[in-house]
Amino acid sequence: MASALNNSGTTENLYFMKTNSTLSEPNSLKIDSLNNLKNEEGQPVFKIQQPISFIQSLKIQQSNPVSNSNLSNPLKNYAIIVPCYNEEKRFPFQRFLSFAQKHPEVLICFVNDGSKDKTLAVLKGIQSESPENICVYSLQQNGGKSEAVRQGMLYMHLNFQVELLGFLDADLATIPEEWLQMAKYKEQYPQFGAIVGSRIQRLGANINRDDSRSLVSSIIKKFIRVILKSSFQDTQCGAKIFHRNLVPFLFNKSFMTPWLFDVEIFLRLQKKFGKTSLQKGVLEFPLMHWTEVGDSRLKLKDTIKIPMQLLKLHYQYNFSKKFIMKSGYSLFDTKYSMPAISQFAKSIVALF
Repeated sequence: MASALNNSGTTENLYFMKTNSTLSEPNSLKIDSLNNLKNEEGQPVFKIQQPISFIQSLKIQQSNPVSNSNLSNPLKNYAIIVPCYNEEKRFPFQRFLSFAQKHPEVLICFVNDGSKDKTLAVLKGIQSESPENICVYSLQQNGGKSEAVRQGMLYMHLNFQVELLGFLDADLATIPEEWLQMAKYKEQYPQFGAIVGSRIQRLGANINRDDSRSLVSSIIKKFIRVILKSSFQDTQCGAKIFHRNLVPFLFNKSFMTPWLFDVEIFLRLQKKFGKTSLQKGVLEFPLMHWTEVGDSRLKLKDTIKIPMQLLKLHYQYNFSKKFIMKSGYSLFDTKYSMPAISQFAKSIVALF
C-alpha cells in the first residue's frame, strides 16, 4: 500500500491489488529526461515542449502516448473517475465490473471520499475482480464530490498516459457505456478540448427526471447561463470528459463550492482563455439514457444555498479584481473581508 500527501496535508491511501503495471513518473520529469537523450553525434533525440496551451490543445490530434517500459500491459485510452461516499448499500458492483471486464481499454478509478461505512471494502473487492483496469484511491477525510473528483483527476493525470479523462457518478444515473460513447464521439472532433453530457428531454431519449427537481434545475440553469454568458443546455450533468492537457489548470486548485464545481470549471476556462472558449472548445453530447436516483445527496438546504453560491462564483471570477484594495485583498473576500473593510473605512476618513 502506497500513500500520497494531498494539498491540505492529509495522507491518502492508494490501494492496488497485484497487477502487471507500475505507476509512471510525473509528466514534467518524463519531458526533462527525454529532452536530455542524445544520439551518437550529440544531437537531441527528442525535443518535447512543456504542456501546450488550451488553444493549441483544441487543435491537437490524438497522439501516441509516451511509452513506459515498466508497463507490460497495454496503455489505456480512457480514464473514468468515480467519486464514492457511503455507497456500501447501493453501489452497482456488478454493472461496473461487467463494464470493466468488457472494456479493458478503460481505466476506472474509484475515489473513496472518506466514507463512514464499508464503501472502501466494497471498492477493494471490485478491484480484486479486475485489477488490470480498476484502482481505488482513498481519502481519509470527506471533502465532498468536488474534491474527490479533483483529487482523482490529478492522480490519474499524473500516473497514467491517457488522452481523455473524465468523471461519472457512482449511482450510474449516466451509464458507463454512454460515457464511452461520449469519449469516442469526442475523438472525432479533436479541435474540442472537452465534451459534457446533456440531459435534454426529447423524442427517443430515456431521460427520467423528477418534475419538482426539473423546475428547480430550470431556474438554476437560467442563472448559470447569465453567469457564463453561454447557451449551455446542461452544466450539471455528472458525465464530463476532458483532454489531458486541460486537467492541470482546471483541477490544480480546490473548488469554492461542493455542488457547483462544474460551473467553476467553465468559469476557469473563460478566465484563462476568454469568453468564447466555451463555444469553441466544449461539446455538448445529448444523452440517450439518464435516470433520477431517489437517494440524492443534494438536500433541500443545499438547494437553497445554490443561488448565493452562484453569485459568489460570479463575483470571484468576473468582478473580484475590480475591488482590490491597497492591502492586496478584495473588499469582499471572505477570508480577508474585515481587514479590507477596515482599510476602506480609513481611506474614507482620510478624505475628511
